[in-house]
Amino acid sequence: MNLFLDSFVRALFYCLRPRVIVLSLLPLLLIVGLSMGLGYFFWDAVLDRVRIWLDAFSYIDMVWRWLESMGAGNLKAVLAPLLVVFAVTPWIVVASMLAVAWLMMPALVSLVAASRFGTLEAKRGAGWGASLWWSLWSTLMAVLALLLSMPLWLIPPLVLLLPPLIWGWLTYRVMAFDALAHYANKEERRELFERHGAWMLVMGVICGFLGASPSVLWAMGAGFAPAFVILVPLAVWVYTLVFAFASLWFSHYCLGALQALRAEPAMAIDSAGATVSPAPHLNLKAVVHDGQALLLKDEQ
Repeated sequence: MNLFLDSFVRALFYCLRPRVIVLSLLPLLLIVGLSMGLGYFFWDAVLDRVRIWLDAFSYIDMVWRWLESMGAGNLKAVLAPLLVVFAVTPWIVVASMLAVAWLMMPALVSLVAASRFGTLEAKRGAGWGASLWWSLWSTLMAVLALLLSMPLWLIPPLVLLLPPLIWGWLTYRVMAFDALAHYANKEERRELFERHGAWMLVMGVICGFLGASPSVLWAMGAGFAPAFVILVPLAVWVYTLVFAFASLWFSHYCLGALQALRAEPAMAIDSAGATVSPAPHLNLKAVVHDGQALLLKDEQ
């Protein structure tokens, strides 16, 4: 819990650094450019298809008439854009998270390491290719979960719970791996995932819910055309900042956990088969003699 809260507070303060704010503009430019390009070419066509699909259901017409009788007939004009926005939002979130992981995460991990963990040895347990494969595989699993859960989104409470939970799991998988890729070897990374997996999943879910909050701005941009150009980039930037905060949070947490793991005294087995933990203040090393592990003081 101490590491959890300490890394959370440190990540908040690091988000205020000018370097972090400037770095957050790189994924913003990429995602906004991609969103605007897709919107320019496909927005009208998708809206027309959604409106045709809505008009094909007879009960929808009954809903329109009821809304008009209640003085809320204008909702018909914004329903199709809102449906498109809610369908697109998960993909925007995933794209923002991956853009932050690929464009910002290495720089943020280096920033945290240089500030707090200058003596931490970099064992380079995973390269760029392994990190890319891990991110793509995790994203594929998350996208599959999103697709399978979409029918459940029609149930009001679940539409507010399932997407953030899936985004949180993906955030945990990608951010934790990237935070440890340069500094931990495979065995250390596996040990940390086993020990701290539950806490890191909670961190990812919290970031998932934070990442869902800009959907309000995104939806407002769809419902009010004049504000679309301003609100949508603003929402994307908020997504970017949320995942930048997640990167810093996982960097502080994972590097702190790695440092604590390496500071633990080495374990050995005595001749009777019992586990022996040497005193922390002694500099000991384990050697093998006739199939038995012995502890010797390291003479320096």
